[in-house]
Amino acid sequence: MRGKINVYVSEVHGMAQRSGAVICTVRIGDVFGPMIATGTADVILSTEPIEALRNIMYASKKTKVITDINPVIPFTVATGCEEYPNLDDVFQEISSYAELFLIDATEIAKKSGDVISKNIVMLGALAATDVLPFKSEILLETILDNVPSNYKDINKRSFKGGMKAIKKY
Repeated sequence: MRGKINVYVSEVHGMAQRSGAVICTVRIGDVFGPMIATGTADVILSTEPIEALRNIMYASKKTKVITDINPVIPFTVATGCEEYPNLDDVFQEISSYAELFLIDATEIAKKSGDVISKNIVMLGALAATDVLPFKSEILLETILDNVPSNYKDINKRSFKGGMKAIKKY
């Protein structure tokens, strides 16, 4: 409750246990539930380009889509049964629906000390868009309060790396 703002989070839908896609909606402010209507998202935050495109129905021209540029290759593509779409085509399609921000979250996380902190890079990028109704410092403090002490520096570098990546826009 650090920011003293209502936050509703949906159930985490997807196949995280089996390396599949996971979708989670978050609504902040004077709202009454976690689900969002088609075309009403302020932000789509994605760690994978195709997943950003797959959820573009929630976007409008005012939506900011932030995605990592690095694909996560599905099993069907890795085995040669399917082909991963051309990234330029994916990015062009997303851009036709919303404002697109591309970052190399995987590389930023690696440089920060651990590739697993890619999700924190994405949160830093989100904080830099000024879409959140509270200061970025509140989000960073909340993250740091919830990670073991030996991961605080990595998470702080990852968060600030995500912010820096967005500020280039």
